[in-house]
Amino acid sequence: MVLLTKGPFPRRLRDVHRQGTRRPLRGVLLGLQGGGGQTAPSPNRSSVQGQALRRSDRQQVHTRQEVNMERPPNRNGWASPQQPPATNAPMMTRYGTLILAAVLAVPFTAMPVRAADPFNELAEKTNQKMVKVFGAGGFSRLNNYGTGIIISPDGHILTVASQLLDTSELVVHLYDGQRLKAQVLAVEPELDAAIIKIRVEGKKIEEPTGLNLAYFDFAEAAKKPLAETGDWVLALTNTFEIALRDEPLSLQRGVVMARTKLAGRRGVFEFPYTGDVYVVDAITNNPGAAGGALINRKGDLLGVIGREIKNSLSDTWMNYAIPVQAKVDIKIKETVKDKEEEKTITVTMPDFVTQGMQGKYRTVTRPKTTVGEGGYHGIVFVPNVLDRTPAYVEDVVPGSPAAKAGFRPDDLVSFVDGEPIASINVFNAWIKKNTRSGQVLRVEVRRGEALQTLELTLGAQPTRPQPTQPAPMPKTP
Repeated sequence: MVLLTKGPFPRRLRDVHRQGTRRPLRGVLLGLQGGGGQTAPSPNRSSVQGQALRRSDRQQVHTRQEVNMERPPNRNGWASPQQPPATNAPMMTRYGTLILAAVLAVPFTAMPVRAADPFNELAEKTNQKMVKVFGAGGFSRLNNYGTGIIISPDGHILTVASQLLDTSELVVHLYDGQRLKAQVLAVEPELDAAIIKIRVEGKKIEEPTGLNLAYFDFAEAAKKPLAETGDWVLALTNTFEIALRDEPLSLQRGVVMARTKLAGRRGVFEFPYTGDVYVVDAITNNPGAAGGALINRKGDLLGVIGREIKNSLSDTWMNYAIPVQAKVDIKIKETVKDKEEEKTITVTMPDFVTQGMQGKYRTVTRPKTTVGEGGYHGIVFVPNVLDRTPAYVEDVVPGSPAAKAGFRPDDLVSFVDGEPIASINVFNAWIKKNTRSGQVLRVEVRRGEALQTLELTLGAQPTRPQPTQPAPMPKTP
């Protein structure tokens, strides 16, 4: 606060210490019209205490903002006992102008300032390296949209292994609005990953497309260290299908909460991928988000947003991403010199991407434990009118193994012992070839928006009655 006054200091303000009472100080910014001359130093830097200043013939005071403040007087009537009061009016008159500065604890209202979004440029650059994927689904809560990450200028795309890819009419939308067809090159359920490539009219899938797209260098990304707990991350996805054609993807900000293994036996429904994941605190794993990119604030690719899964113990949705350095150990059986041996192989995401882009990757074959004519389950599927009719349950035979396992109408059979079930035909063929009576299967079904794992103990095939032979035709007389 600054008080400017011309002439002697007001008597009422000079003699306030004589009144012995607390009085408010009014006025924060005070201005003086006209006048001049020399100035005298303020006798005190503390707050002044006294009655309200009023206009008079000798001074003109203009108040621009007003506050009230009280301070009890000491014996001399000043806030600071070390400095004597300046009550010499003639001295003030001689110097002409008194400048009194006081520091008040006055709250100031901050002016609104519009800060530039620090992620605008990063989001725009990353969006050019992403695609919106459209494929199979679109009915019974089975989404037909997702997200993909461009990993080569020629149009190779990394996404998740889902029913979305089970179609010959796979389509992707680029950032600039181009609508192009795509084809699956490689799938690895153990990594829950797939490689697809954009198709160009008149060219074979193995030929260069000439697109020259912006892309993530996956090999370089895989060489960098893993993200640490507490690192800030960003997720770009086509969650809820809010983006079409040239519309930008959604951007979410979060923090890496943990890096842990994703395993159904430890509370998460059984899932093909059982390796390390980044668990993030943002709600990233929504419909359509699978296949999206998890990046750091420098724009480096950290991982791939996974599919929607639920924790079986807490019944809460998992928000996670599979790291670009992901690897998983798989036990397989091989026949060596007429003897069956079991060994462990390691499947890594970098190897899958490299070989998948070249069209050389072969999906790991899990060992088959039993072979038989097929056990009885009691599931009645929807009418199988197409070659790839999804394995939706229409009804369950009462008292059957499926009824005892807890199957319900509208369940979608997605996996059987880790094997993806793309259609009713695939399910029937797999059951007939690989199962027998008494075998226990772990069947993963999609029920509503959740994944559930059911244990199905197969029974013996029921005996079907033989058809009645037609009656012989009567002999002609």
